[in-house]
Amino acid sequence: MPSVTEILDTMEYGTAPESNAHAAEWLKAHAKGFGHFINGAFTKAGKTFDVANPANGQTLARVSQGSAADVDAAVKAARKSFATWSKLSGHERAKHLYAIARIIQKRERFLSVLETMDNGKPIRESRDIDIPLVARHFYHHAGWAELIADEFPGHQPVGVCGQIIPWNFPLLMLAWKIAPALAAGNTVVLKPAEFTPLTALAFAEICREAGLPPGVVNIVTGDGATGAAIVDHPQVDKIAFTGSTDVGRLIRKATAGSGKKLSLELGGKSPFIVHEDADLDAAVEGVVDAVWFNQGQVCCAGSRILVQEGVAPRFLAKLRRRMQTLRVGDPLDKSIDMGAIVDAIQLKRITEIVEKGRAEGGTLLQTDCELPTAGNWFAPSIFTDVEPSSTVMDVEIFGPVAAMMTFRTPEEAVQIANHTRYGLAATVWSENINLALDTAARVKAGVVWINATNLFDAAAGFGGYRESGFGREGGREGMCEYLVPAWEAALKPVAQAKPAPLSALPPESVEAPAIDRTAKLYIGGKQARPDAGYSYCVYGTKGKSIGQAGLGNRKDIRNAVEAAAKASGWSSATAHNRAQVLYYIAENLSSRAEGFTTRLRSMGQSAREAKVEVEASLARIFWYAAQADKYDGRVHNTKSRHVTLAMNEPWGVMGLVCPDEMPLLGFVSLVMPAIAMGNRVVVVPSARQPLAATDLYQVFDTSDVPGGVVNIVTGERDELAKTLAEHDEVAALWYFGPGVKAVEAASAGNLKATWASAKPRDWLSRTQGQGSEYLRRAVQVKNIWVPYGE
Repeated sequence: MPSVTEILDTMEYGTAPESNAHAAEWLKAHAKGFGHFINGAFTKAGKTFDVANPANGQTLARVSQGSAADVDAAVKAARKSFATWSKLSGHERAKHLYAIARIIQKRERFLSVLETMDNGKPIRESRDIDIPLVARHFYHHAGWAELIADEFPGHQPVGVCGQIIPWNFPLLMLAWKIAPALAAGNTVVLKPAEFTPLTALAFAEICREAGLPPGVVNIVTGDGATGAAIVDHPQVDKIAFTGSTDVGRLIRKATAGSGKKLSLELGGKSPFIVHEDADLDAAVEGVVDAVWFNQGQVCCAGSRILVQEGVAPRFLAKLRRRMQTLRVGDPLDKSIDMGAIVDAIQLKRITEIVEKGRAEGGTLLQTDCELPTAGNWFAPSIFTDVEPSSTVMDVEIFGPVAAMMTFRTPEEAVQIANHTRYGLAATVWSENINLALDTAARVKAGVVWINATNLFDAAAGFGGYRESGFGREGGREGMCEYLVPAWEAALKPVAQAKPAPLSALPPESVEAPAIDRTAKLYIGGKQARPDAGYSYCVYGTKGKSIGQAGLGNRKDIRNAVEAAAKASGWSSATAHNRAQVLYYIAENLSSRAEGFTTRLRSMGQSAREAKVEVEASLARIFWYAAQADKYDGRVHNTKSRHVTLAMNEPWGVMGLVCPDEMPLLGFVSLVMPAIAMGNRVVVVPSARQPLAATDLYQVFDTSDVPGGVVNIVTGERDELAKTLAEHDEVAALWYFGPGVKAVEAASAGNLKATWASAKPRDWLSRTQGQGSEYLRRAVQVKNIWVPYGE
C-alpha cells in the first residue's frame, strides 16, 4: 500500500465520483423537452434541439429553439413588467434578489452537478468557484438595490435589457448580467448559450420559487438566430453580450443608430508575465489556474506566458513536471483537474489552431495522459519556440493550450504583452511590489492580477480594453452599465435637416472690415495648412462671410491622430499638473474674453448671449480643472484578501465631434473633461461656426498645453467623424450630431467605445452640459488585484 507521501508525489490516488442522481431525476422530469420561460411561466416545447453531455456525448435534454415570435413575446412581457418593477423601492427589489441568493445556496450541489454535466468542467470548479460566486453576485447586488437611491442619485434604469451569455460559465455569466440589471430596476430577456442552457432553465424555476414578479426575468433558448432577434428587437433598450470579438463586432453594427445602450465583454489573449525574481513554484501553480482552469475555455486565460530569460529554463522544467501530474477525465470525479471540451465544434477549432502552430515551427509539449474515448477531450498543452506574431501567440484558442516565450527586460515584457489587439486581463508575478505595480500600470488590460490569477468577485469590475470590448460587469462600474442619467434619458430627438455642403468657393459678400481670418488646422501644437489646400467660408449675420477655415480631410485626421499618439506623456502626467494647465487655460481665456465675445456676436449672437456663453465656458474649464485631481479611483471590498484597486485610466487618443450649437461652450464641454482625465484629443469643432474653436489656438499655445494634447481639424463634420470612427489608434469617440448610425457602425472596426447622440442638449445647463457622466465616459477602469495580508 503506498504511503501518503508517495501518493502526493505521484498523484496516483483513487477516484471520487460525485452522484448526479438529483440532476438526472430533474432531467427525467423534463424528458418531453423544455419550453421558454416567459412572463413567469414555461411555454410548451416547440421545435427543439438536443443538449449533450460533452464528457460522454449522451443527450441530456431537448430544448426549444427560440423564434422571433418567442423573443417578441418575451420582450413584451418584460416591457409590461418594467412599468411596475422599476417603480418598486430599492428595498423591495433587494428582498427579491436576497431570496434568489438564498435559494441558490440551498440548491448549490444540484446546480453544481447540472453545470458540470452540461458544460464538462470539473465538479470541484462548479462546486467551489462557479456556484458560490453566483450566490455572491445576487447577495452583493441586493445591497446595490438597497442603496441605489443614495449611491446613484439622478439615475434611472435603462429599461428592457437583452442579455446574451456564453457557454464557458453558464450560470455565473447569467448572474453577472441579471443581478445588476434587476438591482437597477430593469427587466430582462436572456438567451443562454446553445450548448449549455440547462442551469439557466433551472434558474428560471428559482425565480418563480422566489416570487419574482412575472415578466421581470424571461429566458429564451436557441442558437445565434435567437440572439440576433433579441439584438434587433426595437423594444429592447440595452444589449449586454459576452462572447467572441467577431460576434461583438456584428452586434455593434446591428445596434448602430438604434439608441440601444451596449456593453461587450469579448475575447482575450492575456499575458502571464513572470519576472526573474518571482516565486517560480507559485507562478507554475498560477499557470495551472490561468490556462487549464475550465479546460482553458476562459476569455481571460493567461495563455501568453512571458518569462524573463534568466529563469526561463528552470520555470519550463518545473512547469513540464507539473503538467504531468494533471488528471484529465470524468468531470464528475472530484479528483479530476481538467474535464471535457464543451462540444466537438470547439474541439475541432482547438485542434486546427494547434496544428497550425506546429506547422509554423512551434514545439508542442503535452501531458502524457490517457484520454477517454467518448466525449470531447484535449490534453493540457504548451507551445515553445514561438514568436509574438505566431498564430498560437496571437489568436484566442479557447482551449487548454498556452504558448511561452522569453523577454530580457521589464520594458520588453510590457511591449510583448501589449502586442495584441485584445486587452482583457493580465497576470504579473514578482516579489518586488514596485516592479509588479509598475508592470500592472503599463499593461493595457482591464484586469490585472499580481501574484495570482483568475480571481473574480461581485464587488470588482471585470471587462476589457481595445477589442476585448467595453463596459464592466461587477462592482460600482457594472451598476453604471444598467443605469442612465435621468436628464439624458429625458432628452428628446429633434428632426435635423441635412446641412448644405461646405463651400470652398470665394464668398459673395464679406462683413466689414474685410480682414483675412483664414484659420488653419491645429495639429501637434502648431497651425497647419489642410492637406487638400482648400478652405471654406464661414458665415455670420445676414449671410455674410466672417472668415474662412481649413477644409480638413482623412490625411489631416491621420496626422492629428499621430500627433496625439506621440503626446503620451500627458496621460502619465500627474493629475495636479493637468489641473494646473487647465487653470492656466481658463486664465488665458479670461484675458481674451472680450475678443471671444466679439467673435460670437459676429456669428449672430446677441451681446448678452455671447457674454453668457463665454462666462459659462470659463466656469466649465475651472470646474474640470478642479475635478482633474479629485475624480479618482476606489478600493473595492472583495471577498479575498486583496486590495482591489479600481483605477481610472485615460483611453489614450479620443475623437471628439462637437455640436453645431454653442460653438465655444460645446467645444469646451467636450475637450476639458477628456484632457482633465489625461486623454489626448482630436477635435472636430462646429462645422458651421468653427472660428470660436480656432481662436483658441493662441490660448493653448500660451497655457503650457503640450503639443499634440489638443488637435483641431475643421471641415465636414460627418466625413471627419467617419474617419475618426474607423481609425484603429482612436480608442474612444464622442459624437454629437445627426449621423449617429454611421459613426457607431464605423466604430466596429476596433470596437472603440462611443458616446453618440443626436438629441440636442442644453449646453448651458450644469446638469446636461457638465458633470460626472462626462468624467466617467472619459476614462476606462482597470481593476488591479494586489495581495494584502495573510
